[in-house]
Amino acid sequence: MSTVREFPRWWMPADWPAPVRVHAGITNRRGGNSRHAFGGFNLALHVGDEPAAVTSNRDELRRGLQLPNEPCWLQQVHGRRVVAAAAGLPQSADGSHATDAGQVCAVLVADCVPLLLTDLAGTRIAAIHAGWRGIAAGIVEAGIAALGAQPDQVLAWIGPSIGPQRYAVGAEVRSACLQLDPRSADCFEPAAAEHWHANLKQLVNLQLQRHGVRAIHGSDLCVHENPELFFSHRRDGQTGRMAALIWVDADQR
Repeated sequence: MSTVREFPRWWMPADWPAPVRVHAGITNRRGGNSRHAFGGFNLALHVGDEPAAVTSNRDELRRGLQLPNEPCWLQQVHGRRVVAAAAGLPQSADGSHATDAGQVCAVLVADCVPLLLTDLAGTRIAAIHAGWRGIAAGIVEAGIAALGAQPDQVLAWIGPSIGPQRYAVGAEVRSACLQLDPRSADCFEPAAAEHWHANLKQLVNLQLQRHGVRAIHGSDLCVHENPELFFSHRRDGQTGRMAALIWVDADQR
């Protein structure tokens, strides 16, 4: 008789039809050892939180999810570089991919879009950090290419991020996205003078479809509008980060 696994309160599993061997989802801010502006389950070392608190949270992350290895933490730079997941010092990149069971791909987010990818066989995975700069630079395309699967064999999950009504940007952001793909115009609505409401999730979805990915799933949650659940840099300024993770169990390949 099968049992339903109980997850830690800080974990939100991805709702998508991924192979059973593939595990994926995103953390929230519930629980944890961080305090003050980082209150809760902050997993970022670069935001000014106490290193001991972050280390404790990361230890809890690994234990609570029974991760096969330490996640591949990245030094994210809002670019388009996607690297092979590996342990050790953080690599400067905005995504990682893996074909080896046991490697854990991870990205840190507080407003930007976490994009998780797998193939239908559950043999290839990737985690992508997609802010507007990364999207305009081609991070979604780079993530699909790094995954190395045919687009019709790819599953995508778009996690919680800032919603368009909470994300007003200047005309230069819209212009940069239109240079990548003129159809991006549909992802912007007029806001105040010389500003636009940008739909980051829709921008990511558009780029996935542009490169042949059709099996797209995701969350409608806005991190800005849910302060009890999520960190948001746009809302709070100094704040923590959630982690979106994907991995394949080492004993199920």
